[in-house]
Amino acid sequence: MGMHTGPRGLIGGYHDEEGAVFDPHVMGRLAAYLSPHWGKMALAAVLTLVSTGLALLSPYLVKIAIDTYIKRSDVAGLLRISLVAAGVHALNYVATSRQNYILSWVGQRILFTMRAQLFSHLQRLSLAFHGRHIVGVLISRILNDVGVINELIASGFISLLGDAVLLIGTITLMVIMSPRLALLTFSVLPVMVLATVIFSRYAKQAYRDTREKIGAMTGDLAENIAGMRVVQAFAQEEMTGRHFEELNAANRDSNIRAMTLSFIFLPVSDLLGTLAVVIVLWAGGTWVAKGDLTLGTVVAFITYVTRFFQPIRDLSQVYTTFQAAMAGGERVFSLLDEPIDLDDVPGAEPLPPIEGHVKFEHVTFAYEKDVPVLRDVNLDIPAGATVALVGPTGAGKTTIASLVARFYDPIQGRILVDGHDIHGVTLRSLRSQLGIVPQEPFLFQTTIADNIRFSRPDATDAEVEEAARLANAHEFIMTLPEGYATPIMEGGVNLSQGQRQLICFARAILANPRILILDEATSSVDTRTEVLIQDALRRLLKGRTSLVIAHRLSTIREADMICVISGGEIVETGTHEELLAANGIYAGLYQQQYALQS
Repeated sequence: MGMHTGPRGLIGGYHDEEGAVFDPHVMGRLAAYLSPHWGKMALAAVLTLVSTGLALLSPYLVKIAIDTYIKRSDVAGLLRISLVAAGVHALNYVATSRQNYILSWVGQRILFTMRAQLFSHLQRLSLAFHGRHIVGVLISRILNDVGVINELIASGFISLLGDAVLLIGTITLMVIMSPRLALLTFSVLPVMVLATVIFSRYAKQAYRDTREKIGAMTGDLAENIAGMRVVQAFAQEEMTGRHFEELNAANRDSNIRAMTLSFIFLPVSDLLGTLAVVIVLWAGGTWVAKGDLTLGTVVAFITYVTRFFQPIRDLSQVYTTFQAAMAGGERVFSLLDEPIDLDDVPGAEPLPPIEGHVKFEHVTFAYEKDVPVLRDVNLDIPAGATVALVGPTGAGKTTIASLVARFYDPIQGRILVDGHDIHGVTLRSLRSQLGIVPQEPFLFQTTIADNIRFSRPDATDAEVEEAARLANAHEFIMTLPEGYATPIMEGGVNLSQGQRQLICFARAILANPRILILDEATSSVDTRTEVLIQDALRRLLKGRTSLVIAHRLSTIREADMICVISGGEIVETGTHEELLAANGIYAGLYQQQYALQS
């Protein structure tokens, strides 16, 4: 299809980084999350040792039962050893279940803490950061990468300890019971280790490839669902379907390759385990027949051999888990370490209740270095005045409004509100006195009432309804089956563009802001809805300082001042009548729109 740019291209090209098996920096930071739970982790480790010891004891009890009691037909002794074996199994069950509970408890709390920190940090990062990063990748950090870290904490550390102790204990007991038989059994060990190393090497790449393929397919699927209207409008279902089939096939093939490796390795492991059992049966049976070995030892050996290879297989999985967690941890911590480039400065004080006098003093701003968007802008907006910003796309209108809300900081100059430099006040105290209605209305997937109440969560139902009436939204809301309790579907698709915008106006009215920013809020609505919005605006703008970014010049005739922005500078100011009389840029834009409308 040739679609290699944009979110899909970036997601498709996103690679699962290869992490070190052990990264001291990542481990040090993970230890900080574990530190509040060291007591529980220590208890889990003790329980693991107890469980492993009990697992090692069980086959030895079988040996005692056969060689001591069954051989002598000692029924009473056999009963005693059977009860001991039952107690060992019961204790092992209790220790194992308690250990699993503790590890899950610790893992889920660390998962909660880490995700909460990431979400909080993302909320504090500036819009500039969010403009540079893909939403899907950020979600992957919070969900997938943290999940991998949790897997390491919940199972990796303790599994490593348990498997190591089980392996060492099994070898030790086998050597104690019969060094000769142990050495014969261990003859298959080099082959097993070699098979494990080979599997780990290829499996690491295979499973990384499956994650990359599912990421590319997920990105393509999300983009096509979001753009379904465009796909259907241009009748490109077949082309997008072929592209998805290609990604789906690649995902299928990568998973088949990964499963094939497992299907090869597991039978090899089972074959080597069976070979070891055969060696024990043949050699051990021969020595039992000669009287050089007891039957109980052979039976215990067979049990130990069947358990001997499981820790080796588990250790290969722990290796992969450690590597994935190190890579995931590096990505998570890099996000947590992302500097907050727009925050309360040291000593910032709350902005007191304002009248709304806004002043720009020699403000220069650039999104990218050496590419200024605004150049030495000076603007004085009296409290309660309505100022309209007009001009061509990219002139800097929205940037001026964004600077008032301090979504960005100017690189030169300063912005004052009632004489307070907004750089020196707390963000919360500033933004809590602002109201913003964007060009593209955004509604959350909750009820209409909750969407209006978002600006003031403590507002009563009566206050929500009053705000809706002032925004001319009450009438259409009451025609809906559930009224204010009507749930908003994703993207607000169950409402028209104009209805969504009216709800956004109601949200802004409920906030009762001293400074109101309207970013082309009427540019995408029908004529009837525009009349409703204009009527609501007359009430909303009264007594408030308002910045109105307008595309339709007919909507700003009553503004106290109109500023024409061009090339990042204010090139004309005045009322509607004054600018028409000046016969400059504004007059040309107005006449052009009037000609198009007529």
